[in-house]
Amino acid sequence: MHARQADTEGFVEHLGVKIHYEVHGSGGPTILLLPTWTIVHKRFWKLQVPYLARHFRVVVYDGPGNGQSDRPVTPAAYGQAAQVAYALAVLDATGTDRAVVVGLSRAANWALELAAEHASRVHGTIVVGAAVPLAPRDPVRAAHMSLTGPAPLLEPSGVPALGTDPGEHWAKYNREYWLERYEDFLWFFFGQCFSEAHSTKPIEDAVAWGLETSGAVLAAESAAAYPKRETVEGWCARIASPLLAIHGDEDRVIPLRCGERVAELSGGELVVLEGAGHIPMARDPVRLNLLIRAFAERFRPPAPSRRTWTRWDRRRKRVLYLCSPIGLGHARRDLAIARELRARHPDARIDWLTQHPVTRMLDDAGEHVHPASRWLANESEHIESEAGEHDLHCFQALRRMDEILLSNFMVFRDVVTEERYDLVVGDEAWDVDHFLHENPELKRFAYAWLTDFVGYLPMPGGGEREPLVAADYNAEMIGHIARFPRLRDRAVYVGDPDDIVPDRFGRDLPPIREWTQAHYDFSGYVTGFDPGDYTDRAALRAQLGYRPGERVCVVTVGGSGVGTDMLRRVVDAFPEASRRVAGLRMIVVTGPRIDPGSLPTRDGLEIRPYVPDLHRHLAACDLAVVQGGLTTCMELTATNRPFIYVPLRQHFEQNFHVAHRLRRHGAGRRLDYADLTPDSLADAITAEIGREVRYRPVPTDGAARAAALLADLL
Repeated sequence: MHARQADTEGFVEHLGVKIHYEVHGSGGPTILLLPTWTIVHKRFWKLQVPYLARHFRVVVYDGPGNGQSDRPVTPAAYGQAAQVAYALAVLDATGTDRAVVVGLSRAANWALELAAEHASRVHGTIVVGAAVPLAPRDPVRAAHMSLTGPAPLLEPSGVPALGTDPGEHWAKYNREYWLERYEDFLWFFFGQCFSEAHSTKPIEDAVAWGLETSGAVLAAESAAAYPKRETVEGWCARIASPLLAIHGDEDRVIPLRCGERVAELSGGELVVLEGAGHIPMARDPVRLNLLIRAFAERFRPPAPSRRTWTRWDRRRKRVLYLCSPIGLGHARRDLAIARELRARHPDARIDWLTQHPVTRMLDDAGEHVHPASRWLANESEHIESEAGEHDLHCFQALRRMDEILLSNFMVFRDVVTEERYDLVVGDEAWDVDHFLHENPELKRFAYAWLTDFVGYLPMPGGGEREPLVAADYNAEMIGHIARFPRLRDRAVYVGDPDDIVPDRFGRDLPPIREWTQAHYDFSGYVTGFDPGDYTDRAALRAQLGYRPGERVCVVTVGGSGVGTDMLRRVVDAFPEASRRVAGLRMIVVTGPRIDPGSLPTRDGLEIRPYVPDLHRHLAACDLAVVQGGLTTCMELTATNRPFIYVPLRQHFEQNFHVAHRLRRHGAGRRLDYADLTPDSLADAITAEIGREVRYRPVPTDGAARAAALLADLL
């Protein structure tokens, strides 16, 4: 799922080549994000478009040879003249008189010509990793690659074997290799583009985009005519509008000297990104977004403004609470913690920055949802789009949520920049925690991090690469904490040390439990209610309208939209279960994101939508059939109710972290979805319903303990 959909889109045509474009946003000025080498398409701007389009009008298009544009194999379609013509045609088609032009790598040539030869169409220019012929390249690379003319051809026998020196492998940068071993070239090339550690995801993205074109297209493009040094120098000298050159000092593809020369010759500004590689919009997107925004702001007409500054003794304590929207479990515990925090700081104002379905529960509780929440890209919708039949590869779904997480972090950044908060609390706000560590200078508040699991664990069916990638993500997180140990003013594990899995973060990485104990405080589990309130089950059942003697089975899959398939299987098992269990009353709760009408009906079966006080029904039931989510399972554990849980396939948290915690408490009966037939489920319901259970007690003071850990930060 994309973080933002285009407002309008269309095609332009130049010399028979169709080019696809999109327009996002409506505020001025317009920013034109140019394509780059045809090896990728416009999705390489995915981390910039959502943020910039909230503040400006953004036009982006696929260059020839990839994406939704045509894939000609004639070199002229990729030459300098054609590329500039495509840009002008897109400007015309989108009704854009002038634009801030931004180009990466090879697109710097087109951006510079636009600024010099079509000055009336350009407000200003930003070039990133400018691949221009203004500086000598590394001799090893120069021997094998040319960005200003045809690439040299090598016989297949002349291609060196894979070794340890990246410079040796620029021999792969040639047409023969592209035609014969194109995918191998992609993995090599993007490995050079992303010289930064922990770049597995952007490399995978770029390879996937590269596979949408072909070696034959790259070969045709490499034969196109590109400008010589003297031509580029002339453009730079004639540019009269502002120019910003951005370049990483660890760019292995284009030397920093190219960016320096563009700035020197044009009288522009140079920003050097220390430690960055060739594509910083993917590895340092926050910094790139802010640089582009600040540059584009120069061309926005000034607007009347009023500012207010408040003296210290008039400032009310303010908390910004970030609550993960994936399910409703975070909302219940966060509301309980917020109540306890208010008890310690009655004057504190709490604003919530979150999404549906959490906003529904917050509205019911009378809480204040920050209006900027409307700009958040919906994480629950993304998770649902990643799910199959009771199957959610949670780790990979989180990885593929990168553009949503970055977009939401930029919303957060705007909020905390424009307003003053004393404390930010992030309950599994992965976006904020990650990008604050990547950009620690943005922290201007006390910051507390909450989670109920630590460590990505690979699923057995993930293949050889998944353990390496999971360990890489864990290592990056460990590195963040080691480098900036005080960025988290408090890290709270919602549970006890024994609830942590006895695994390692990965080969050559520390044990998860040992590391977590060294870096976290522990609150105990937070149920969001006092189980002691429901010890009189007969009275509770009467309040909820359950008749004496009926056997109540509640079926729920939590607050997300992932779980429809499990509900269907339970519905299919109802006739057989009701035949075996006298007086069976089964209530299926779909939650806020599943349409009750999407489930089949059965005589005697009750299907309900969102139930605000579902935990009370779970405390009153004789049996629950649930997904493997932590919140629902721990609510049932706290009230000592028998339950059957069915973890989502490939969901590492439910299969490892939650399952470990439930084993520790001696709670629940696990069934695998593959074994969930009407007969097997009826057997389990018959065996479990009404069974007396005594689980390990769940702490009742978790919310108070968590609030106490946060209170002194105010």
